[in-house]
This record gives sequence, structure tokens and C-alpha cells, in this order.
Amino acid sequence: MNQIFAECEGKMKKSAEHFIKELGALRTGRASTSVLDGIRVPYYGNEMPINQVASLAVIEAKTIDIKPWDKGALAEIEKAIIASNLGVSVTNTGDSLKVRFPELTEETRKDMVKKVKKMAEETKVDIRNIRRDANEKAKEKEKKKEVSEDDLKNAEGKIQKITDKAIADIDHIAKQKEEELMKI
Repeated sequence: MNQIFAECEGKMKKSAEHFIKELGALRTGRASTSVLDGIRVPYYGNEMPINQVASLAVIEAKTIDIKPWDKGALAEIEKAIIASNLGVSVTNTGDSLKVRFPELTEETRKDMVKKVKKMAEETKVDIRNIRRDANEKAKEKEKKKEVSEDDLKNAEGKIQKITDKAIADIDHIAKQKEEELMKI
């Protein structure tokens, strides 16, 4: 049973980590290099993540400085950022790019909050599916007479506690992101 609990917890942690990573890619009113994580740049015939062809640094609250390691890639990086439709302005200084994040409007903030809630709900569904799978594994052990009926009830209770904690964590993370989005 301990293996089932550990597996269940591990999968739920991975779901939470994925959720956090997805939230990092959401544009808030402040500059964050993680917003650019999904952007891929054509570089010597390959699609490369932007952070593998340039250094990214937040230089002001609303500006990211991008310095490519190969100046020949500057135009390609600029095109990739513009094509990503992030709603940012890009300025080419000749040897680097300045990516500026505009202020979010109230309507945009509310849309972002809706998106966060939707992402949180999807993650909670994933967590509940992990719970269901863990419960099925525990029931299978009981059917094979590897554990007693009481052990099964205890296991289901522990799996539920693990699930409740994971869902509470997701709610907490989502609430923090919503507050960050609504902060002006």
C-alpha cells in the first residue's frame, strides 16, 4: 500500500508542478522570463527554445533584455517573439532586444483570472483521476486477498487525505496568482 501512496503523491506533485509552470507562462503586469519559455527560434535549421540561443534578464519591472549569443539570431528571435502574440512591444537595439510588457487593463486581468481558474480546475480533475487510479489499485490488492477490507478502507482514507492536500495546494497557488494578476 505504501507504494500506492508514494506513487499517488508523486503523480499529484507532478501535476502541481506542471500547473505552476503553466502559470509562469501567463503574462501578468510584470516582466517575467518564464513568459518566453514557450517561444522557439529557428536557429541553424533547428527550432530552439529562446533561452538556449540568448540570455534573458529582467532589467526593470516591465522590461526583459534579450542578448543573443550569436548576433545573427537577433532578427529570428525578434520575429519569433512578435509571432507569439504575447501582446508585448519589442525594440531592437542592434545587439539586444528590449521586450516591454504593457499595463494590463481591468478586462484583461479578469480574463487572465478566468484562465487561471480554468487551469486550476483542469489540474484538480487530473488529481482526482490520480486518486481514482490509486483507489482502483488498492481495491485490486483487496480482491487478490493481499490486504484486508479494513486495510482497504484505511488506504482509501489516506488516498483521500493526499488528494485533499493536493487540491488545497492547487487552490492556494491559484489564489496567489489571481491576487498577483489583480494587483495594479
